[in-house]
Amino acid sequence: MVNTQKLKGRIKEMNLTQENCAKVLKIRTPTFNQKINNIRPFSLSQAEILAKFLQIPDEQFGIYFFYQ
Repeated sequence: MVNTQKLKGRIKEMNLTQENCAKVLKIRTPTFNQKINNIRPFSLSQAEILAKFLQIPDEQFGIYFFYQ
């Protein structure tokens, strides 16, 4: 389960949109929205691509993508 609030905050902090993130992952914006809201899961490769795009440090990866 992803940390929805933390990811949305990071996207906003970087002045990006969910559409920008969806394009990087090569998925549609509604699909990205479902993933960020824990309706659909991110694959590990998608999480890694998104983390790199959002400049999330490796040591914080788990905080964003393995939230309980």
